[in-house]
Amino acid sequence: MSRTLVVVGNGMVSHRLVEAVRAEDVHGAWRIVVLAEEPRPAYDRVGLSSYVGEWDATALELSGSGYDGDGHVELRLGDAVARIDREAKVVTTEAGFEQSYDALVLATGSYPFVPPVPGRDLPGCFVYRTIEDLDAIRAAAEQARSHRGRAAGAVVGGGLLGLEAAKALRDMGMSPHVIEMAPRLMPIQVDEGGGALLKRLVEGLDVTVHTGTSTSEIVEDRGRLLAKLGNGTELDLDLLVFSAGIRPRDQLARDAGLDVGERGGVVVDDRCRTSDPSVYAVGEVAAVEGTCYGLVAPGYTMAEIVAAQLAAGNDAATFPGADLSTKLKLLGVDVASFGDAHATTEGSLEVVVNDAVAGTYKKLVVSDDTKTLLGGILVGDASEYNTLRPMVGSELPGDPASIIGPAGGGGGIGVDALPDEAQICSCNNVTKGQITAAITEQSCDTVPKLKACTSAGTGCGSCVTMLPKLLTSCGVEVSKSLCEHFTQSRAELFEIIAATRVTTFSELIAKHGKGSGCAICKPAVASILASMAPVIGADRHILDGEQAGLQDTNDHFLANMQKNGTYSVVPRVPGGEITPEKLIVLGEVAREFGLYTKITGGQRIDLFGATVDQLPHIWQRLVDAGFESGHAYGKALRTVKSCVGSTWCRYGVQDSVGMAVALELRYRGLRSSHKLKSAVSGCARECAEARGKDFGIIATDKGWNLYVCGNGGMTPRHADLLASDVDDETLIKLIDRFLMFYIRTADRLQRTASWLEELEGGLDHLREVIVDDKLGICAELEEAMAAHVANYADEWKGVLDDPDKLARFTSFVNAPGTPDPTISFREEREQKVPVLLGIPAVTGDGRS
Repeated sequence: MSRTLVVVGNGMVSHRLVEAVRAEDVHGAWRIVVLAEEPRPAYDRVGLSSYVGEWDATALELSGSGYDGDGHVELRLGDAVARIDREAKVVTTEAGFEQSYDALVLATGSYPFVPPVPGRDLPGCFVYRTIEDLDAIRAAAEQARSHRGRAAGAVVGGGLLGLEAAKALRDMGMSPHVIEMAPRLMPIQVDEGGGALLKRLVEGLDVTVHTGTSTSEIVEDRGRLLAKLGNGTELDLDLLVFSAGIRPRDQLARDAGLDVGERGGVVVDDRCRTSDPSVYAVGEVAAVEGTCYGLVAPGYTMAEIVAAQLAAGNDAATFPGADLSTKLKLLGVDVASFGDAHATTEGSLEVVVNDAVAGTYKKLVVSDDTKTLLGGILVGDASEYNTLRPMVGSELPGDPASIIGPAGGGGGIGVDALPDEAQICSCNNVTKGQITAAITEQSCDTVPKLKACTSAGTGCGSCVTMLPKLLTSCGVEVSKSLCEHFTQSRAELFEIIAATRVTTFSELIAKHGKGSGCAICKPAVASILASMAPVIGADRHILDGEQAGLQDTNDHFLANMQKNGTYSVVPRVPGGEITPEKLIVLGEVAREFGLYTKITGGQRIDLFGATVDQLPHIWQRLVDAGFESGHAYGKALRTVKSCVGSTWCRYGVQDSVGMAVALELRYRGLRSSHKLKSAVSGCARECAEARGKDFGIIATDKGWNLYVCGNGGMTPRHADLLASDVDDETLIKLIDRFLMFYIRTADRLQRTASWLEELEGGLDHLREVIVDDKLGICAELEEAMAAHVANYADEWKGVLDDPDKLARFTSFVNAPGTPDPTISFREEREQKVPVLLGIPAVTGDGRS
């Protein structure tokens, strides 16, 4: 008979606990009941600020957090536990639900600390902790904008959480103030020198910093807030966010008579057991040797220790202490600290390189003989963090000053210098030895395989850049060959074509490959030639000359093949804007040719069911009405979605439709490694879902924010902010550079999201190339895009104007015009759909 484990709380640590128990409990000995106060499944609270802009709570949900299909886990949402009867081993929720337990785990987390400031309860004062908190802040900001055109906000607290809250306000279009009582920002993580640079960098991002002072009083002033600071400064605000630290949520434990620490938190031993042997505590509520940890990594470790005891009977598992190292990007500024960052070890020495011009501060703390690394602080550039942090406690391979100096760069140390016990992934406590064992003993020869096998890189992701280096260190050579006919990668072939002006596949394979080619290299090279055609003088139309034989089925017929052998026709509708006259034409064409019509997620209208011989006739009708190819069949720009923006919407701050139309017309027909999708939202409400696109634009009251490398599909990814508050001209210039750089360097069929993940240096390097022109290639990228724009021609019209191309579009070469007898249709919901054997249809109108 199974036993019952009750878990109180449903945050990240609780979720990890349930996952760990289920993984260890191979015989199903435990039934798990999770009792949650919040109304939603567990989500990534560490990434809470990313909720701003997208406003999609589901994007933050942790994988498997709903426990759907797991008969051993019951999740009860929106019903907090009110009391614990330890004698009866029963918990009771606020709704009166009672649940008995054999083992109980408290994972209640923490609550935001609000300083006892007069006026802290006034309307307009908020805390920063949950999705609901951010929704309330957003509503207040929008209300202020509706009355005054803009909103003013401030954050009390200049630590990690405070700067995260400031970023959220900034992403909502505000220029926030940050108030920190300590003499510097992030006083726990950085020292005086690092704090000074951090303040300067943050203030350069339109944030006003007040350090060494506190908020003495908040008063209501004509419907707004007046925050009075201890130094005499007064701030006129619409909203004030308290993000000044956290306190453990231990009241439930106190009421149950469990031991609590002097400074709060449920007292636990090194096995995370409370004063009641049937009750455990993990995460921020647990006080291990009197200390509560506010980071997720120690909480994960506690969860795994409890799971090992409950599900595997491993009482030897103990809490080893916490690695409080952190690497963060706050308001776009890199900040990292690790080990003994403040040099508290007796006899320790500090080696500092403070480069005000470069905007970087780097400090290493070493032993008195300068040989052993004890800790460090990095501000402005944290690229050495992944190499340096695992070396804490180990001997440095060289002079400390040379390692962090301008010519040294800690990245040059190399992973070979790291000992096997060096921790590579602090989120999941994965060592170098475990990763190398996975490579050498379990054939994990790619980064995705390493992630799946070891969990390294699946937390905050900061250690992902180390994984390829460890693969290389273990002798794994990842082939970059496009296929058996070319030893070069797609990016290398692109550079060869650009440099040699090769204009045909046959010439390229004769000079730089072998054999006659295959279904992998032919379409890939065809795409490169199409991208480079305006520059190198290759055939302009993809069905010209030898190019035609390189295309796959969709490109060969300039339409998408469907499962019954017919094709869909998708005309371009720039920005989703269309006139009534053109709508009527689409309806008439669909009726005349008997086509199924469907409005797509890309704000276009698809016409399904066309046979090959019908395609030119359909295109002629559409071209005559002013339509052109929408390139739904190609690895090219598909759509640029838009909301109605400032033209119609009362929340819109920029003309999103106009910008979307301009971008779609500029990049139409642009061939790339994979399909490209974009969107433009007219305000932070983000109705066009721009952050789920390869490049997305969100309007601000100062211009536009540009996000890159997001996508939906099988592995959704939010796009990252590349540039903020840019004007129209700068926005288009940055997109030109971004797209051409991606087209030049991406692998075959590689989406922008995976391209960025594999790009050495990630987003920071991309920003250096695209925004700062670090490589000196931006002019070249802009020229390539200008050539594309100047030479664009509609591919449908190119076929209609050329009798030789038209001759391709027949169902039977020897009997043109003869219908294909294998294609048949039936009627469903008043439209014709394919007859497909063995696949049942959903019938009915949903009302029965």
